[in-house]
Amino acid sequence: MPDFDPQTIISQTFVAEVEYHPSLGSTNDRALRRGREGGAKLPLVVLAGRQTAGRGRGAKRWWCGPGCLAFSLLFGPEQLRPGRGSLVSLAAALAVVETVGPLVPDRQIGIHWPNDVMVANPAVAASDRKLSGILIEVLPDGQHVVGIGLNVNASAADAPPELRTRLATLLDLTGRRHDLTVMLVSALQHMERQLARLARTPEEIAARADSLCLQRGKMLTVAQGGRAITGRCAGIAPDGSLRLETAEGECLLHSGEML
Repeated sequence: MPDFDPQTIISQTFVAEVEYHPSLGSTNDRALRRGREGGAKLPLVVLAGRQTAGRGRGAKRWWCGPGCLAFSLLFGPEQLRPGRGSLVSLAAALAVVETVGPLVPDRQIGIHWPNDVMVANPAVAASDRKLSGILIEVLPDGQHVVGIGLNVNASAADAPPELRTRLATLLDLTGRRHDLTVMLVSALQHMERQLARLARTPEEIAARADSLCLQRGKMLTVAQGGRAITGRCAGIAPDGSLRLETAEGECLLHSGEML
């Protein structure tokens, strides 16, 4: 298992099974399949040395260059209390922020609702760069898949030309490569803590995400149900929804795609 030590992952995290693929279309697709088939030891992590068809929300695709950390966590419904599934994406984003934040103490790491971890550019307000993408999918029996793509040892110079100015990588930010097992273990440990917090005090998840929201004060347009809603971002509400101040008043969005 190049770049990963499965015994370390299992011994140092709450994960019960590790499945590794040198190359895989989508770790989320594989995790969903394992969930449907049954028999997996949960929580399960599906890892890919190279992900060739990573998925984002809707029709979006996730670029995962050489040295990217691409994994999906499959866990059962017992990890969540009813009605708190909408906060899982924010909990995952917080886990990523806590993983990478100490590595780049001179940079502001924050969240773009609903599912991106970004590096802020204080010089240009509209040019935050994407460091990590998150995709949450739920099976009918309540099993959750949390897919995370984190740009670790790739360089933005390796990305397709149209993406190079829109993404960030830890290699570029720190000038050094990082051990992927160490990164994964840290992310999973933080994810376990965030899920425990989500079970006990979900309002803390939303409050922390709100404090890290890099979209606050910016004009946003969100596609939802065949219509586009435009307004100024007022942060993230206690239930995890996006607060938009529109011409008709404040609007709370529980889902949607950024345009």
